[in-house]
Amino acid sequence: MDQRTELSEFLRTRRARLQPEDVGLTHHGGRRRVPGLRREELAQLAGVSVAYYVRLEQGHGQNVSTAVLDAIANALRLTAAERAHLTHLVKPKAKRSRGAGRPQRVRPALQQLLDSMEGIPAYVAGRRLDVIGWNRMACALLGDYAALAPEERNIARQVFLDPASRELYVDWESKAADIVAFLRMDAGCHPDDPLLASLIGELSVKSEEFRQLWAAHDVQDKGFGVKRLHHPVVGPLTLSYETLRLPADPDQQLIVYHAEPGSASAESLRLLGSWAADPVAVDPATEDAVRHREAGG
Repeated sequence: MDQRTELSEFLRTRRARLQPEDVGLTHHGGRRRVPGLRREELAQLAGVSVAYYVRLEQGHGQNVSTAVLDAIANALRLTAAERAHLTHLVKPKAKRSRGAGRPQRVRPALQQLLDSMEGIPAYVAGRRLDVIGWNRMACALLGDYAALAPEERNIARQVFLDPASRELYVDWESKAADIVAFLRMDAGCHPDDPLLASLIGELSVKSEEFRQLWAAHDVQDKGFGVKRLHHPVVGPLTLSYETLRLPADPDQQLIVYHAEPGSASAESLRLLGSWAADPVAVDPATEDAVRHREAGG
């Protein structure tokens, strides 16, 4: 990706989402020719000249000081993830993506940890949201990664190109927006990654929804939250998730799902574990009972 274009579009879209009243400026009425703040308004808020800001929004950010960058980030009301992304675009590190084409691997001890987490879905996501490690429960909950070719083990590809994901994620639109924001963050950190560029190109060609979300230039880092799922075997599930970045492997993240103790989702997760261990041994009547409880019956 062209860094100047990315910087220009990111600043433009962040400016477009703000209105004068959002930042304490007086709106004197009348129709505004562009959405959001004008360049001169943002320059005023940041305490820089209009010419300086215009040059930055045109993609010329090589000599911007940290103080000025912070002032612009404050004026744009950027989140922590957006601030980091802006810094990556303005001050890219040389040869960040050296070795990007090499296979990503999970340390054997980490894989042993995954395997020992009985009843808890967990997987490791690497660069480009590639799934590079998982346990049996993760396959039971999210899909059989072991059955896929290595190049197909990718969360973004799964969400946008696998029809089953739209049935699995109750709020698919929110999940899709999060995935694109994660990819955009990765792209800012690793602008010269050919595999990432190939993935973005493939998704842009095959998914109109991906193209629209990518054009928004939203960025987000993985964290924690709650996901509502509808599993084909055990039905509705409400699961919390946590994302743990691995200090020894900063491009790898451990994602763990869990249910509230004593909840219907915890019972459904237990049933899913039994099904994963031996699909034939699961009593269909038990499945029906779990679904009935989850539905509030």
